[in-house]
Amino acid sequence: MIDLRSDTVTKPSEKMRKAMYEAEVGDDVYGEDPTVNKLEETAAAILGKEKALFVTSGTQGNQIAGLVHCRAGQEVIVESQAHIFLYEAAAMSAFAGVQTRTITGKRGAMNPLDVKAAIRGEDIHEPETGLICIENTHNKAGGAIVPLDNMKEIYRIAQEHHIPVHLDGARLFNASVASGIPVSDFAACTDSVQFCLSKGLGAPVGSIIAGAEEFIAKARKWRKRLGGGLRQVGVLAAPGLIALNENIDRLFEDHENAKLLAEGLVNISGIELETKVETNIIIINITKANKTTEELLNALYENGIAAGAFGPNLIRFVTNNGVTKNDIDKVLAVIHNIL
Repeated sequence: MIDLRSDTVTKPSEKMRKAMYEAEVGDDVYGEDPTVNKLEETAAAILGKEKALFVTSGTQGNQIAGLVHCRAGQEVIVESQAHIFLYEAAAMSAFAGVQTRTITGKRGAMNPLDVKAAIRGEDIHEPETGLICIENTHNKAGGAIVPLDNMKEIYRIAQEHHIPVHLDGARLFNASVASGIPVSDFAACTDSVQFCLSKGLGAPVGSIIAGAEEFIAKARKWRKRLGGGLRQVGVLAAPGLIALNENIDRLFEDHENAKLLAEGLVNISGIELETKVETNIIIINITKANKTTEELLNALYENGIAAGAFGPNLIRFVTNNGVTKNDIDKVLAVIHNIL
């Protein structure tokens, strides 16, 4: 099966499995697991933040950030198609007791003037703005990179109003590799940042949240409250270290494969690109094709190819380290035959 549903479907490498087996471990709730401590120190250094914390998932990391930054009854500004808003089961309202205020962005990037206008004043009828969230790369916008200048301006506005900024950087390293901008430059425009080890970086599980020492101290307690205080977590942290030390540069291969796939797809009758391809996500519109989304996905699956529906007449492909250029050629040939 050529699996293009997501970059979360990859399997840990043999080197990762060996590292898991050999990992030096201790009780992380007591701060005694040397492997996860090393992972957290490595991640903090890469991001340019004081401290970092291993969490079970990107969603857990985002929710911990909301819980630390906000108090119940506040409002969180997010882009209207953000993962935090669409795909995290309203967790911020369920756990932090806050509501979201959405702003329609352009390719996932909110206009800083719109963000400024959305910040609440002191009206007794309104919730205070407790947090601004940015997603980079932006999943629903097809892996689009939110420009660094955009983030800098939003952060400047946030600081003027004493509002923290959280970055959902699930695929932040994709943004860095594609743009040539260090992840620390993106992270510098935030008070906290989350990134996934289990997406393009290829680890089997886990994410990192990072920020100031005080933020991480509070985050560690919220992680415990959410049931994320793990014990001999070094067996999970070990592949995360390999992901950070060895798998960042190879994201370039995923981006190249995504562009090859996109270039081939646009030459097939009935297919249009929904968004520009900047990183590892391709979204196609098949409105003009002779198949429904379900029909095309089923036909692909019958030919050993998995992809995902992403809305009416929209299909998403995500390149990952399990996909080769030969696989791309096969996908294009199969789709051409189907349509």
